Amino acid sequence: MSKLYVGSEVGQLRRVLLNRPERALSHLTPSNCHELLFDDVLAVEEAGNEHDIFASTLRKQDVEVLLLHDLLVETLAVPEAREWLLATQISDFRYGPLFARDFRHYLSEMDNEHLASILLGGLAYSELPFKSASILPKLHRSLDFAIEPLPNHLFTRDTSCWIYGGVSLNPMMMPARQRETNHLRAIYHWHPVFAGQDFIKYFGDEDLHYDNANIEGGDVLVIGKGAVLIGMSERTTAQGVENLAAQLFLHQQAKQVIVVELPKSRSCMHLDTVMTHMDVDTFSMYPEVMRKDLNTWVLTPEGDGQVHIEAAVNLIAAIENALGLSALKIITTGGDSYEAEREQWNDANNVLTVKPGVVIGYERNVYTNEKYDKAGITVLPIPGNELGRGRGGARCMSCPIERDDI
Repeated sequence: MSKLYVGSEVGQLRRVLLNRPERALSHLTPSNCHELLFDDVLAVEEAGNEHDIFASTLRKQDVEVLLLHDLLVETLAVPEAREWLLATQISDFRYGPLFARDFRHYLSEMDNEHLASILLGGLAYSELPFKSASILPKLHRSLDFAIEPLPNHLFTRDTSCWIYGGVSLNPMMMPARQRETNHLRAIYHWHPVFAGQDFIKYFGDEDLHYDNANIEGGDVLVIGKGAVLIGMSERTTAQGVENLAAQLFLHQQAKQVIVVELPKSRSCMHLDTVMTHMDVDTFSMYPEVMRKDLNTWVLTPEGDGQVHIEAAVNLIAAIENALGLSALKIITTGGDSYEAEREQWNDANNVLTVKPGVVIGYERNVYTNEKYDKAGITVLPIPGNELGRGRGGARCMSCPIERDDI
């Protein structure tokens, strides 16, 4: 039985979780896309085709691909899981007790396949065949969503992240994404691949309001050798980082957590949009954002469950120290400053490493890919004309659940 364990960013990738974009994207419109955190409306079929190429590129590299929709269908087949998900996603607080009861009853009669599609892809009030005494439906127009679609579920990296021998079920910053975490909580608890397996749940698995402790997996890099690198972006807070670090140390799964403060801007949504790990000693970096003077701290365990925090000289030195390297190789975004800015926006720095020195990235980022190639990094190109509009590359769209150490 292979182990649920992620020991690095660059060791051989063995198993990964993806989510093929389907129904949720068909609900994106110019008037709602910004609220759903998309900059644009995607061509649904084309995005699906591009995603299929991504999945098959991974399979050709001997990576086992698990698909979120399928896992959810199989999880819903467990009666306890189905009941929990309906109670959680269609809660009395979300809808009021009257409407929630009627809505749950309607959904509970669906088959698992249909129910999974609705939970992931959303449902408008006009599609509801039942009448409810509740005031709520009377306040909504027919095209308003009774269940909002989850188009950002495409980015499986963020919702949960595996760090060494366990997983963080991330409390997401944006309301448009908070329901995603419950799908993963159910899958990791009841799905046969995960149920009864030996792994730790560090954070986010309780029915709590996590308040300001937000963390998203795009900010978390498991750089190996017991070190974790976390960016504090617009979606990951100091409170989230310190809670996660305390749990990693408590379970003795990490020796140190390096934290870097990022500018809070849309183009730099997560750390992995401006920096990824490509080989043991090599990182891609967007120099406009990843400047020398970014505030960096190193967190280490202190006795009796406390966390010791110390300012680092700079990020590069902290990483070299953690990995025992004399010097890091940094490959910056390619082209002149206009091209570099454009390619960073199109996720040139957001590549998924499948084994040391071999990465998957969007073929459209020609200048950066050429630079990677010259530096000895093999790029396996995938099309991203539609997928890229969601502002996420190959790393964003993948959640490794099994990967070797370095």
